[in-house]
Amino acid sequence: MTADQLRDKYLKFFESKGHKIISGASLIPENDPTVLFTTAGMHPLVPFLLGEPHPAGKRLTDVQKCVRTGDIEAVGDTSHLTFFEMLGNWSLGDYFKKEAITWSYEFLTSKEYLGFDPARLSVTVFEGEGNVPKDEESIAYWQALGIPTERIHALPKDDNWWGPAGQTGPCGPDTEMFIDTGKVACAPTCRPGCRCGKYLEIWNDVFMQYNKTADGRYEPLKQANVDTGMGVERTICMLQGRASVFETELFAPLMAKITELSTTPPADAAIVQRAQRIIADHLRTATFILGDPKGGVKPGNLGANYVLRRLIRRAVRYAKVLGIGPGFARTLAELVIANYAHVYPELHQHSETIVGELAAEEERFEKTLTSGQREFDKISTALKTHGQTTISGRTAFKLYDTYGFPLEMTEELAAEQGLSVDRAGFDEAFKKHQETSKQGDKAFKGGLADNTDATTRLHTATHLLHKALQIVLGAHAQQKGSNITPERLRFDFTHPDKMTPEQLAEVEQIVNTQIQRNLPISLETMTIEDARARGATALFAAKYGEQVKVYAAGDFSQEVCGGPHAATTGELGKFKIQKEESSSAGVRRIRAVLE
Repeated sequence: MTADQLRDKYLKFFESKGHKIISGASLIPENDPTVLFTTAGMHPLVPFLLGEPHPAGKRLTDVQKCVRTGDIEAVGDTSHLTFFEMLGNWSLGDYFKKEAITWSYEFLTSKEYLGFDPARLSVTVFEGEGNVPKDEESIAYWQALGIPTERIHALPKDDNWWGPAGQTGPCGPDTEMFIDTGKVACAPTCRPGCRCGKYLEIWNDVFMQYNKTADGRYEPLKQANVDTGMGVERTICMLQGRASVFETELFAPLMAKITELSTTPPADAAIVQRAQRIIADHLRTATFILGDPKGGVKPGNLGANYVLRRLIRRAVRYAKVLGIGPGFARTLAELVIANYAHVYPELHQHSETIVGELAAEEERFEKTLTSGQREFDKISTALKTHGQTTISGRTAFKLYDTYGFPLEMTEELAAEQGLSVDRAGFDEAFKKHQETSKQGDKAFKGGLADNTDATTRLHTATHLLHKALQIVLGAHAQQKGSNITPERLRFDFTHPDKMTPEQLAEVEQIVNTQIQRNLPISLETMTIEDARARGATALFAAKYGEQVKVYAAGDFSQEVCGGPHAATTGELGKFKIQKEESSSAGVRRIRAVLE
């Protein structure tokens, strides 16, 4: 069965059960600011899972594009991917456990659909924790369908509890279905969920009964929902009897082209295989991110842009391992587009943007990768010569700042050499760099050097300006520095061209609209990891362990910042741009006042 056939069979099956087929949503979340990408089919449906009526009714089914990078280090094995397609069906306060389990079993085992042998099927359920009891109801339904007790496993929350997708939201216990691959068990205790490869998860039925609040409590939802998910790539891998997802038609053209382009692969076949899989996965993911209908995500140093840059640069690094020359990113992206455009036409529509951005990012990194690798080799050799095992934070920052090595890449290279990286020292070096590059935006002890009402209002205005520039020019418009006096603000940002009068007028209008909305300026203190997950603007090339302040202007913008700020945007007055000019190569400067 091909991926195309699987998508069609799944949607038609649930359509026959009264579900409406809906379109999958953007990879860029609409309803969840706590995550950078859509990581599950439920993301676009959060408001409806919380009780808002869906226009299509209470039973829905679709195919959703997803990106997850939490397991990026596992990519290279037989099944882990950063981008995947999730088949899903939902009940919004309609049917519940019995129907969900019964239909899952029917679709998996019926000869008309997937036709898996029921004897190969094992399931897991939630064993209970705190005030949430063991899921005896699901156990009973599985037993009624003929699954013997020895193939029903009750597991803890880490295994059988799903959600929320972000920091808060719908969640609940789940029951997961696994196919026995036939491999020999790694130990007598081997069971579904073990990573030895004997059991491969194929489906997950989540029973969304709770809402996790910001303070960590679990409250019952207004309605009990069902959220199910089946990964396209893993399912066709098993249906086709393949040893890995990379052997299916979704990856075969990429893997063949990577092999063709490889000129000096290592002798170790395991190293070659892992590098090929990483390149194929990462560039497929990058292609879908760049080709997303919502747009706006391009390689950069912040949030989703940083994730994209990391994926591309990691692919470039592994291409070097195989002796693949420059220009390969464009070639592979074109294969992805050709392979998927009939399902996702937006890839064809945005093909010029996709190949252009990939080629540009590959070229940027190519210029420094060889010298950066040479520098890293010198560092690691020197450390080993002197019996040391840790790369200093200052050295790791130099690799980032001078050679464009994401910290995670340095850590990965270090691990291959039996070395570690002083992440805390990197954080300190990065903070010093931030403070230097602010060029006079003199925040100290939580305030401005000239902490008057006028500078406070102008400082708040820079946040609105920053967001407005990104809306008008694109996500690449990132702050490079600012200077604030009681009379005016000066704001430097990355952008290659002089702004047009129309663009300046639009930015000005956006800022003034937010001022007129009289948005509250709120402050939350959190770790940089939480700020990153929430999508707050900050320099995210490193993870900080200490607490940071995140200021939000209503629903318009949020930034990691030392403050201080006005209480509401209505205090700012009228925003007026006086001048836009070049600051340095690729950096523009705006001078503005509040009237």
